[in-house]
Amino acid sequence: MQPTITIPLADYEALIADNKQLNEKLTQVLFQLAEFQRMIFGTKSERFTSTVPLPSAPTLFDIPGSGVLLEPLTTKQITVTVPVKKKNEGHPGRKPLPAHLTREVTILEPSESTEGMTVIGQDITEVLDYTPGKLIVRQFIRPKYARAKGSGIVTAELPEMPITRGMAGSGLLTQLIISKFIDSQPIYRQIEIFKREGIELSPATVAGWIEGTATLLEPLYNLLVKLVLAAYYLQVDETRLQVLDRKEKGKSTRGWIWAYHAPLLRLVMFDYAEGRGKENPAHHLKHFKGFLQTDGYAVYDGFGMLPGVTLASCWAHSRREIFESKDYDLPRAEYVLKEIGRLYELERMIKTLSAAERYAQRQEISVPILNNLHIWMQQAFTEVLPQSPIGKALAYSLKRWNRLMTYTTAGELEIDSNLVENAIRPIAMGRKNYLFAGSHESAKRMAMLYSLLGSCKKNGIEPFSWLKKTIELLPSWPANRLNELLPNYKTQEN
Repeated sequence: MQPTITIPLADYEALIADNKQLNEKLTQVLFQLAEFQRMIFGTKSERFTSTVPLPSAPTLFDIPGSGVLLEPLTTKQITVTVPVKKKNEGHPGRKPLPAHLTREVTILEPSESTEGMTVIGQDITEVLDYTPGKLIVRQFIRPKYARAKGSGIVTAELPEMPITRGMAGSGLLTQLIISKFIDSQPIYRQIEIFKREGIELSPATVAGWIEGTATLLEPLYNLLVKLVLAAYYLQVDETRLQVLDRKEKGKSTRGWIWAYHAPLLRLVMFDYAEGRGKENPAHHLKHFKGFLQTDGYAVYDGFGMLPGVTLASCWAHSRREIFESKDYDLPRAEYVLKEIGRLYELERMIKTLSAAERYAQRQEISVPILNNLHIWMQQAFTEVLPQSPIGKALAYSLKRWNRLMTYTTAGELEIDSNLVENAIRPIAMGRKNYLFAGSHESAKRMAMLYSLLGSCKKNGIEPFSWLKKTIELLPSWPANRLNELLPNYKTQEN
């Protein structure tokens, strides 16, 4: 017979508590391990397909793990007309090549004699081809004329150049900037390409050209900054950028590019700061009034206490937290992801509607979904370990719930801050190639150029043509008409 061991009640309860704590830590460590494995070996996609069969509309909260049951949510159905392709319609064929491309025409005559024949039509076949970019030299020849009786010499004035006494034309300056800040081509690689054309350029020369171009564009950038910060709806985010440390050779320091996106103006403004503290947004947003949409970074929290500022959170970040916990509590995570999916489905359907119509649809459909989801999350949070992956994910949304609801209060607002994250993407791609900025001053110029080129993308403008024309016009352009050179000029309100 096994001996009986008597344990005091207090010790038993302590053991139970210790066991619970150890289980919680184990779950947390396993979650972190899986995250590291996913970061190294796995996909970054957050695509989610529900495994819960939905043959009919179930009770909203009828899933395992929750004791809360509510009545099914009834929402208005939105009818969307989708054109149906007829069976006898064939493949539409290739899209026509853009009309602005230069055509080199070659006329092919039949091998047999066509004498006495009548032309009744022609077949046109277009082949898209490519010729590598070529450097050209523009010569400006100015004849000198001597005035009568030796009273002086007359010559024509040189046209204004983008860079005074510089030998780089607007097309070359534009190519250098577009290649680096849109195509992520480091300067040293571009220099190697020019060498194949027999042109040797030093990095210092090219850096000076880019600096001169940025100086020329600075008044336009300052106007863009003024317009963006005067908007009443901003999305703000930040991303890191390594910068060479001039004090210690071979070493770099981490700086930050801050992004301020005005969705309604279709303008994005980047600014460089040496730190990630609140100093940069505090400086730019000291007079801001309106809606400020951000991710969960704590620096932004204080702005919600400023008069006239309403914070809005990002549903994409909340969804990400839930998605990353699904391997540890699939039923709960799956349910939340499905409900968030319903919110996004509505957003896709009302994307082209007016702000007033979007507001009405959100009030009628999204708000009831959100209210019920909030109740479910509060109940579910009491049933899980706070430090478990699902517990942390639920806490992330519950802590920011009022801000997550903000987008439903105005039709102009977006459900998430993906637009500003998309604007930052070229910077993230670029730093993988050029790795760092040469100095803090260089990082500021990068922010300026990314602002103007990013705003081109927001307005669907081809950046090379816009930048080349702008560089050519700016030296003599009147200051009171600078707004006409901005990428969003055609969309500006009268």
